[in-house]
Amino acid sequence: MVGIFGLMWVGIVIYADQGSPFWMRVVQVIFGLLLLAWAVGKAARMLSRA
Repeated sequence: MVGIFGLMWVGIVIYADQGSPFWMRVVQVIFGLLLLAWAVGKAARMLSRA
């Protein structure tokens, strides 16, 4: 769920948020990618324990 939210966040920031300054969009994309990376890492840890 968190990974999907991260991807949606990046998509919304890139395509829908045209009013924000460029640096703010870059920060938000980085945040979305961090959410995605966290979710992938957490899923990998959970699968390795199973």
